[in-house]
Amino acid sequence: MNNQKPKGLYSLGELGRLLDAQVEGDPDLTLSGVGALDSATHGQLSFFADSRYKHLLLESKASALIVSPKFRDIQFDLLIVPNVHLAMAKAVRLFYPARVETCGLHPSAFTGESVVLEEGVSVGAFAHIGDLSRIGRATTIGASAFVGRGVQIGEQCLIHPRAVILDGCVIGNRVIIHAGAVIGADGYGYAQDEGGGHVKIPQIGIVQIDDDVEIGANTTVDRATFGKTWIKRGVKIDNLVMVAHNVVIGEDSLVVAQVGISGSTKLGKNVILAGQVGVAGHVEIGDGVRAAAKAGIHGSVKANQVIMGGYPGVPYAEWFKTYGEIRRLPRLREAVKRLDEEVRKIGEAMKDDDGCCKD
Repeated sequence: MNNQKPKGLYSLGELGRLLDAQVEGDPDLTLSGVGALDSATHGQLSFFADSRYKHLLLESKASALIVSPKFRDIQFDLLIVPNVHLAMAKAVRLFYPARVETCGLHPSAFTGESVVLEEGVSVGAFAHIGDLSRIGRATTIGASAFVGRGVQIGEQCLIHPRAVILDGCVIGNRVIIHAGAVIGADGYGYAQDEGGGHVKIPQIGIVQIDDDVEIGANTTVDRATFGKTWIKRGVKIDNLVMVAHNVVIGEDSLVVAQVGISGSTKLGKNVILAGQVGVAGHVEIGDGVRAAAKAGIHGSVKANQVIMGGYPGVPYAEWFKTYGEIRRLPRLREAVKRLDEEVRKIGEAMKDDDGCCKD
């Protein structure tokens, strides 16, 4: 729900002040938007943060660049900042601010009994808001989104079209939930009876999502069996992620595409799980852990470890040592073949010597 049209024009000097950047070049240079280094057009701002892409500078049509101090000698008009990606994110927000929805209830939307819509709420076409739910100030509920019974949604949230938030869930302030995400589906819980059948365990808990969380498209966060599944402040979850019942994800953690987290697992603060990481149930992952893509984590991990891919995932130092040995396997194979040949020759020579002595 962003404007595709820039808000307006900014001079390089204005951007320097707004982004707290050092200006190198013409402060009166007018900029009308932003673009990638290889696709920006005249009048647009771009960024350069990695020398591997230096070849793109030669053909770039950008009028100015955001760079770090080590690239201050580049022959462009420059905004020099310590954190290039953060400054670029802020610049995009300036040129392409979030679209302000027209507040109000669309005629085709449904609201149940005792629903509270605070000031500035926007509810799109065919959206559903169940009984006893409360929607906070300036929150947008997109078209065909479903909000169940007794749901609490905070202020300035953006619930994209076709997102689903089921009964009793609690959503904080400034939360973004993308299209197709399902918050509060039943956790996967069954008990086996005497005949081998599976009896469903009622899932009577909730999902709690704290402030400033973003949930990607088609991601699922299951409700707790008892208590709550808890996504803490500042967590950013990518598309196609599975968060099972009673999981806790600590503040400012990043969970990337196709990650699966099994039930009752607890993640600390600032954890990063890269794409397709799988985490077993009932384990604890400490603060600051980084897990590389496709790592399988089947046991608890202490804080600040780097876990490499494969199953089971292992600490980086152990993985690096093992990988080095794997790289040496072809040479080891050849050495064994040579040794085997030498042993064979020695054996044949010994047989010949034995025969000579008998004669």
